[in-house]
Amino acid sequence: MAPTKYSDRTIPTVSLANFDNRIDEITKQLVDAAENVGFFCLVDHGISREQVDKIFDASAAFFSLDDDVKAQVPFSAQHNAGWEKNAQIRPSTGAADQKESYQMQFGSNMDGRWLAEETLPGFRDEALHFMRLAQSVSEHLMVCFARGLGFPDDYFIKAHDISEPDSQTVGRLLHYFPTPETNDGKVHHRAGAHCDWDFVTLLFQKAGQSGLEICPGRETTSRFGESDVWTKVEPDPDSNAIICNIGDLLMSWSDDRFKSTLHRVKAPSEPGDFYGERYSIAFFNQPRMSAQIQGPKQKYPMLTGEEFTRNAMQRNFKAVLEAKEKQAQRAVGPGVPTATSVSVGA
Repeated sequence: MAPTKYSDRTIPTVSLANFDNRIDEITKQLVDAAENVGFFCLVDHGISREQVDKIFDASAAFFSLDDDVKAQVPFSAQHNAGWEKNAQIRPSTGAADQKESYQMQFGSNMDGRWLAEETLPGFRDEALHFMRLAQSVSEHLMVCFARGLGFPDDYFIKAHDISEPDSQTVGRLLHYFPTPETNDGKVHHRAGAHCDWDFVTLLFQKAGQSGLEICPGRETTSRFGESDVWTKVEPDPDSNAIICNIGDLLMSWSDDRFKSTLHRVKAPSEPGDFYGERYSIAFFNQPRMSAQIQGPKQKYPMLTGEEFTRNAMQRNFKAVLEAKEKQAQRAVGPGVPTATSVSVGA
């Protein structure tokens, strides 16, 4: 595997301090970041370090359970919720990410997908509490992006109302497995290059557990950034920052004005890479199933949130099949027919 090319791009940092009085300034900063980078760093967001540490402790407690216990709440593609392990295949790699995850939602999609209270006391309450904190931060961003696009302040908030039964917003606990530091001839993909298909993603990282890298959309010259220049996004041990990225949904909703950004968690392979187990938490702002999605210039036909999510999953599934087919073809040589099967998580 060829060495990765890197550049120390500046990732904008946006403070949400004194939000009501600074909303115009914050809106300008967020719109600039969304248009030109697709990633930004949030500080002064109101979630304390202690609250972040508590949810990471809860995540570690969940993933430390035996697999047969976690398998009591298996991932459901229909509901986009539950536990999966080594199941998410990226089109950019054609291989499963070396991780496990647990996806949680606010409503009925979680029926039967919470472990019993006696199995993991307090976990459900802690997880939902943290997800509500993340939603509160997200709603500040939604107000600013609505203003930037000329919509009413509450336009995106209503479209992502987690109190409604058709909410699709997801909190995802992630646990990447440790990888060997000696060359065993394998590529240990953690999260292959991809763009998120949600509105905006809030990512919480643990200090010392590096690997996140971005390749901004306006600069990407290949489909998955294979030949492009990447930037490392290192967790700051002295900061309680949230790393945020624009998703495909907001890109579409802005008529492509805001850019969904290619990113990955690098497969460790070089000196200085992090090989140990890695934890992160992602909060994916997904639209309500009934939300009507169309940008101010109506560049694309109107879709519901349900249709947008279904289309995104179908595109991903098709791309995975194509990647697996190419991988199999390379293995057997040109002109030899191959058969491909694949399962895809959310």
